Amino acid sequence: MRKGDTMTSTPPLRIAMIGTGFMGRIHSQAWSTAPRFFDLPFQPQSALIVGRRQDATADAAARWGWAEHSLDWRDAVERDDIDVIDICTPGDTHAEIALAALAAGKHVLCEKPLANTVAEAQQMTAAALEASERTGAVAMCGFSYRRTPALALARQLIAEGRIGEIRHVRAQYLQDWLSDPDSPHTWRLDRDRAGTGALGDIGAHSIDTAQWLSGQRIASVSAALRTFVGSRPRRSNVEGLGGSAADIADRLPVTVDDAVAFTAHFDGGALGVFEATRMATGRRNANRIEINGDRGSIAFDFERMNELEVYDATQDAAQGFRRVQVTEAQHPYAGAWWPAGHGLGYEHLFTHQVVDFVRAVAGEQSATPGFAEAAQVQRVLDAVERSAAHDSIGTPVDADPTEGDLR
Repeated sequence: MRKGDTMTSTPPLRIAMIGTGFMGRIHSQAWSTAPRFFDLPFQPQSALIVGRRQDATADAAARWGWAEHSLDWRDAVERDDIDVIDICTPGDTHAEIALAALAAGKHVLCEKPLANTVAEAQQMTAAALEASERTGAVAMCGFSYRRTPALALARQLIAEGRIGEIRHVRAQYLQDWLSDPDSPHTWRLDRDRAGTGALGDIGAHSIDTAQWLSGQRIASVSAALRTFVGSRPRRSNVEGLGGSAADIADRLPVTVDDAVAFTAHFDGGALGVFEATRMATGRRNANRIEINGDRGSIAFDFERMNELEVYDATQDAAQGFRRVQVTEAQHPYAGAWWPAGHGLGYEHLFTHQVVDFVRAVAGEQSATPGFAEAAQVQRVLDAVERSAAHDSIGTPVDADPTEGDLR
């Protein structure tokens, strides 16, 4: 316990969060909510929020319950009274912040994708391993959909052999918030800041989920990328992921993909088909995955996030898929919340992420996905881009089998 701490039964864990946008808002809620519904070995304290503009950052601090605010992330890294750096910024800043935080012995939670390049991701992975061995620092990447109760249940069923040998992985992530060609330009459309477009923004989730559920790595890909709208109006007002533009004639270039489609070969023999787009009209947040094995199948769609479809091929084939409502106390994470049958929402994924992260800091469980797993996703993103650029078939992904999850 540091000087000045009050005596409590649960020691504090002081958080500094970098970023005040959409992810900053939901991470703020998660840090505040987690200890209210789960018994944690540390008490998270929202100590410092860092943004770019004074007024907006001060407002975020007051609105979301952060004790202090700053305009320089280095303040958070250099302070002895900060234990965790939570990175909720665009991808071009992830590596610099994470490397400095790990060198200072801080625990790090970093939003996905881990970085904008494979080289950065590998550097971050090496730094996380060194920091873990030197100071016990924990580093985790925020692939939040792993914390969906229905997907966590699906992983349990697959690990138990309920669907048998996996043959097919079919994943889609469909959004429509960029369908209008006059939707304003954001940092997510700038390659220098975002790295890629739909591929890294939402496709990365599908890649991580598919590898996590199946227990197999993607070994090679054949891909196509498309940019349907080459320029967009300069944004004048921020709202949600986009916002509005005052002058649609004042346009900025789009330097990332609008959509991606690729086939994938998994190292365990499964065949995968992936699609990600932010221009699927009518699809608000359709994060879908279906896995077919020789003994059965599972299917999930985040637009019905409290449901899992399960098919048992060893029973009467005429029964079709069975719908499981994942809201019972015995289901992953669900028992901490509402009475049986009362569903959860998007925000709960991030609360569950905080729970797992804090328990990993305490040494009660491993930090997954660690930076090594997130770097594997980065290699797949890179392979997809290389395949699409060169119109090649089966661009190999360099997935070193000696690299494991960061412990």
